[in-house]
This record gives sequence, structure tokens and C-alpha cells, in this order.
Amino acid sequence: MAENRILILDFGGQYNQLIARRVRECGVYSEVRGYEMMTLEDIRQFDPKGIIFTGGPQSAYGEGAPSIDKGVFDLGVPILGICYGAQLMAHMLGGEISSAPTSEYGRTEVTVTDKTGLLVGADDVNVCWMSHTDYISRPPEGFVITARTADCPVAGIENRERGFYAVQFHPEVNHTANGFAFLKRFVLEICGCAPDWHMESFARTQIEEIREKVGNGRVLLALSGGVDSSVVAALLAKAIGPQLTCVFVDHGLLRKDEAAQVASVFGEGGHFDLRFVMVDAAQRYYKKLAGVTEPEAKRKVIGEEFIRIFEEEAKKIGAVDYLAQGTIYPDLIESGLGSSAVIKSHHNVGGLPEHVEFREILEPLRMLFKDEVRQLGRELGLPEEIVSRQPFPGPGLGVRIIGEVTEEKVRVVQDADAIYREEIAVAGLAGSISQYFAALTNMQTVGVMGDFRTYDYAIALRAVITSDFMTAEAAEIPWDVLQRVMTRIVNEVDHVNRVFYDLTSKPPGTVEME
Repeated sequence: MAENRILILDFGGQYNQLIARRVRECGVYSEVRGYEMMTLEDIRQFDPKGIIFTGGPQSAYGEGAPSIDKGVFDLGVPILGICYGAQLMAHMLGGEISSAPTSEYGRTEVTVTDKTGLLVGADDVNVCWMSHTDYISRPPEGFVITARTADCPVAGIENRERGFYAVQFHPEVNHTANGFAFLKRFVLEICGCAPDWHMESFARTQIEEIREKVGNGRVLLALSGGVDSSVVAALLAKAIGPQLTCVFVDHGLLRKDEAAQVASVFGEGGHFDLRFVMVDAAQRYYKKLAGVTEPEAKRKVIGEEFIRIFEEEAKKIGAVDYLAQGTIYPDLIESGLGSSAVIKSHHNVGGLPEHVEFREILEPLRMLFKDEVRQLGRELGLPEEIVSRQPFPGPGLGVRIIGEVTEEKVRVVQDADAIYREEIAVAGLAGSISQYFAALTNMQTVGVMGDFRTYDYAIALRAVITSDFMTAEAAEIPWDVLQRVMTRIVNEVDHVNRVFYDLTSKPPGTVEME
């Protein structure tokens, strides 16, 4: 993928994805690999400029604890250990790890005692993110202590002569002051990587590789209209043109006017030369969802029905050589990559239509993060309204309507959501909010409109600020904006007489309602 690359060895840490993202934000390519997947020879073949050991839930001294071939320390490559990775490095090189008398979790003040190595530019006292119950009680020979806390005498160690660095805190987390600067120093200065990871060169390389791989073959893509599948469609269209067939299923659970927008970009007279098939399946979905109220049951109905429709359309098209998917790197990591815990399963990782005949799967975005996918979309000439489109759940409005999904409820939430989005844009807030939408609660309330009593739906407005969607805070939308939204929704959307604003953070809540 790139000559300058960082290998991230995953020991089961919850923040491994963040580490990879931060490295790529330095302009340097990185990959997460499970420790058990990488022999010493594999590491040599990967040819990294530097290696990062991630955190993990185990004790480095415990029986069967995750570890790596000790020969990694003889490769002449700089290594950075984070949390468990720091303890593992110390343990393998002759130091001592003990159970800490006081565990440290969350924001912790770290005193920096040596700013000549990794921690150049640090404040004397930095607020950092900790998550550990063990600690380094005695560093290995040749290491100097660079940081400490009130309860952890060794929060950082270094052997600069050998190029080994370790920190007990998590520099990849935004809560850690100067954390990104520490990672950037390790990647660019200590490892000597050039910041040569750019989407322009990635697009050019991918187009060439797709052309060579596909040849005269035919490719089928399920186009959802979201960012990932849209970028895959644009990339394949640039590479193989009408050899690509995109099937777009309008399940009636999209945002207002979204189906028409997708058709205008990819359909006849659109931006790309490809075959576009649009299936209007809204009524079919509404019938299948009748009486279904449990969230996971709704997800299952929506997902399975999509597979059935996609298979039906694929049979009409005939045999294809490749099935393309919008799988991105977080999908792989969250679905369980090596030692990583499975955070959630993804429909495009391991869940394929059984009756669609194809020779191979194409996943040209499988090593990209979401922000990189957006950059690639811009390089390929996708309209900004597609590229900057906010995350939208696979089941669509089905998980933004609490309880049973009906055609009437879909129309209500579509109209309310469109008003909300319009007012957020007019207020100039769209670029500062990570995700925002209207949802329909499973309740009706008493109201008064004119001289009449009403008993109608209550809409919930959601808006969050986040950098990684692992945690999120409710956005502080100005009161006057919320009042305008409320007034318009109640006045313009039939059967709505009340509007709530959801202040819940993640955790304990989630971004979506279901």
C-alpha cells in the first residue's frame, strides 16, 4: 500500500482502531494486525518503519498472556508500547510488572520528568487517559523513566539507544493532552516516515489494479446511496465503466428525497458511465414490517428482505464475475480482527447472498477509514452532498421509528427530519455537528392546536459531537434554533404535536435510537 508504513500489533485493545487512524492522520499508512497472526517472518515481510504495541485486557505476566516473538526487538525498528503494550515490552526485556495498589481509569494527571525523547513539547503536567490495573514496578535495564502519576511511579519509559518507547497512558485518545503530538513525533521523527499517504495516489493505484484484475469481467454492486457504497461505485465506474452494474433498492426507509438524489448521480444522465438498476420495494418492506416492534427483529427483517431482493435482481442480470462491497477498515476491525473483541457484526463482513454466483469479492475500500473514504470520493468527483453525507444506519429509518414501522410513520419522520436538517444548515451548524436527525418516539401525547384537543406523535431530535463515534456528547444547539425547528415541525408535519431534544451522551446511550 505504501513504502512508509507502521505496523500496529493488536493485543486486544479497545482503541486499536484509533491508533491506526491517528497514524494515518500523520500522512503515514498503517495497518492493525492481531499479534497471533504475525510471526517474526511476517513482520519482516511487512517491512514496517516502526511498530506499535496496543493496549489489552490481560496481565503481561499471566499464563497464556498475549505476546510476540522476542526477536521483534532485534529487527532494528523503533517500537512504541501503549498501556498493555508498554507492560509487555518491559516484561519481555527484563522489567517487572505488578498489580497496581490503585487502579487508574479515565482522565489522570501525568507528570513528565524527561522531555528529551518521545515526550518533547509536553507540559510539566498533562491530563492523559488511563485504563490499567497493572503497572511497571521496575523498568528493564537501559530504560529511563520519563513520566509518572501520583499512583503510578512509571507512566513512561524509554531506551532511546535501541529505539524503544513505552507509555502507560493512551496518546491516541483525544482526552490525552498532546497525545497526537507524541504519536506524530514517533511516526515522523523517530521512525523517519515520510507523510506520503494521500488519496490522489491511492485512487490512481486502485483504478489501475481494478482494471488489471477485472479485465473484461462483470461486476455487481449493491448501492445503498451511503458514502461507502457510493465511493465504491464511483471508483469502479472510473476503472471499468459499464462493466459495473449497480442495484439500488429503495426500501422506503430512506431520508426524504434520498432515492431521487441517488438516481440523479448514478442513473441515466448522471455523473458516471455504469449500469444502474433501481428497485422500488417500499410497499414490500412495509408489509414485511407490519406488526414487528422489537429492534433486532426489525433489523433482521430489513436485512433479509434486502438479500432476497438483491438475489432476484442479480438473477435477472445473469452471471457476474465479481461482487463488489463497500467494506471499510473499521468494519473489519469491529467484526473481529485477530485478537480484537467483536464490537458488532457488519452485514458486509461475512454475510453474503447465498444464491448470487460470482468468482470473487472486490473490496477496494477495505483498508480505508471513513474520513479517507470521503477524501477519495472528492478525488473521484462525487458531489459534496454525497461525500459529506452523515452516517445512516443500514436499516434506515426502521431504527429511527420506535416500535412498529408503517408508511404513515415513515412520512412523518421524513418530513420532520428534512425540516430539522434545513434549519441546522440555515443556522450554519451543519459542519460542527457530527450527526443529527429526527426520530419518531413510540408515544402519542395530548396537545392543543387551535381550539381543539389533539392526541398525536412526539418527535425526538438527536444531535451529537464525536470524533470517532465510540463516545459522543449531545450537541449544544442554540435555543432559538431548536424553537424554530419545533415550531415548523408542529405546524408543517401532520400528526405531530410535541418535540423533544435528546441530551443523552454515549455511553450510556447510543447515537441511534434502536
